[in-house]
Amino acid sequence: MFCNKAISQAVADHFAAASLDALPPATLQATRRALLDALGVTLGATGLGEDAAPYRAHALATPGPSRLIGFDATSTPALAALANGALAHALDFGDTFDAGPAHPNAALVPALLALADANADAKFGSFLTAMALGSDFACRLSLAPPRPFEEGGWYPPPLVNLIATAAACARFLDLDADRIRHAMGLALVQGSFPSEIKYDATSPMRGVREGLVARAAVEAALLTKAGARAFAEPLEGRAGFFAIYGGGPPRGALLDGLGTQFLGDRVSFKPWPACRGTHPYIEAALALRDRVDPARVVRIEAETGPIQEMLIRPQPVKAAPARAIEAKFSIPYTVAAALIDGAVTLDSFATGRIADPATRTLAHKVVERRNPDWGRGEAASGSLTVTLEDGAVLTHRVMQAAGHPDRPMDDRSLIAKFVDCAAHAARPIASASAGELAARVLAFPADASARDLIDQPACAAII
Repeated sequence: MFCNKAISQAVADHFAAASLDALPPATLQATRRALLDALGVTLGATGLGEDAAPYRAHALATPGPSRLIGFDATSTPALAALANGALAHALDFGDTFDAGPAHPNAALVPALLALADANADAKFGSFLTAMALGSDFACRLSLAPPRPFEEGGWYPPPLVNLIATAAACARFLDLDADRIRHAMGLALVQGSFPSEIKYDATSPMRGVREGLVARAAVEAALLTKAGARAFAEPLEGRAGFFAIYGGGPPRGALLDGLGTQFLGDRVSFKPWPACRGTHPYIEAALALRDRVDPARVVRIEAETGPIQEMLIRPQPVKAAPARAIEAKFSIPYTVAAALIDGAVTLDSFATGRIADPATRTLAHKVVERRNPDWGRGEAASGSLTVTLEDGAVLTHRVMQAAGHPDRPMDDRSLIAKFVDCAAHAARPIASASAGELAARVLAFPADASARDLIDQPACAAII
């Protein structure tokens, strides 16, 4: 066990010493799958993520070596990370670490891609190594605070990504442990991410926030490479990351098994493009659909805990979303859409679909039933109890939503998801070409240039 004062140094040493050959094969495969998923949802957002447009416009003003995914344009590494990162979570379709919670690859992938574009000599194996380390560390950071980040008014996903992505970027630039430690510190002074991001239901920040994370992480790594310094103990210092955001020294989850267990292997891939907290209810609705005539529904009770309350309160507002991002964070809307359509897809969040009167009528019948025994551990759990006009009562409970590693999406399903996202891109990709591209990402050679991941002819469609 490391002493408290050695935490930042232990993490930095771990990042600096790790090698591709030392990573478990299962971790490398999990990292490739996460990369494929991140590329796919980013592609889809080029056509559907309207809130990311200002970030792209800002990046376009400054040319550079790093490409803007889905467009014929380039910018500096930091600004490309900003623009691409604003897309990465815009659809709320990327992977998630249910136990944290965290979205460990949302800022990580666009940040590393931007740096790869600026360094033609960097190998894809180095990219995979940095990504595996960063994803694992973001998950660990999400588990480690002695009190929930939210109790201090902070929003955890971008906070943990900020520190982990900075360390991963510094590792990808082949910096030593001392500079990796300072990269975490330089990222820390660029962070905030208050929970107002989720409390304001109309705010676009929930979708684009990872762009700000990716930019800060890239700049922290590049500044460190140029010789900038921060402070010795960015994590455990008396006013460091955990003191400010977590309420005290980190718990053992931060370092236990570091280098032997990779929590990025345990991410959940989303079958449906909405907040992960809606997924058990979508799944329950789909399971009940064959026995439910929406016109005969009297009431639908959604079993909830403290994590889900933001997805159903206030109920009249959640039942009548005005924008896609509001619908994606609504149990009433997603349940109604699933029961009526038999699916929840990217098209479920089109403006016209959201405004459908029949869906809104049904959504207003979806009400909360609080389970007092549920806490943070039931973040991906839920149940529906449907009462029909004839008095029949139907119930379906989901204690772990589909897509979790215990109920995984296989490669075929991930490729199908990628193909669907690519079809919604600003420059749509034909399904056959998208399938070939997905297969290539899953098998891309470790000794090839990381830049060539999206530079070879088969990948040209995403540039």
